[in-house]
Amino acid sequence: MQIGDLSRETGVNIETIRYYERSGVLPPPARLDNGRRVYDDADVRRLGFIRHARDLGFDLQSVQILLALQEQPQASCADASRIAQAQLDEVEQRIARLQSLQLELSRMVTECRKGVVAECRVIEALSTPLS
Repeated sequence: MQIGDLSRETGVNIETIRYYERSGVLPPPARLDNGRRVYDDADVRRLGFIRHARDLGFDLQSVQILLALQEQPQASCADASRIAQAQLDEVEQRIARLQSLQLELSRMVTECRKGVVAECRVIEALSTPLS
């Protein structure tokens, strides 16, 4: 299959596929005599793995490590678990920051009397640096 077919099948943008090839996460594909890239089912599976990992927020370095681990089915999964735990920790930190933002925005909106800008709680709160 050609790159457009791979893109449609996996839902990954063509430029992203090329980026993954340049970064080494996706191996260079075979090429036809006219230079067009040709992909097979293994590429579809690998790109599906990459997309799923990226959707979960893993960076490319972690994806490369996880792909390398996938090629060693008898190896310990301690590294994979460590990488996933680090990603979980990061997600939990982001959630905590977002919950804090939610509370602050909710407070600002609740305290707004919807009067004039000179008395606007939203403008006042934004003008005051966070401590």
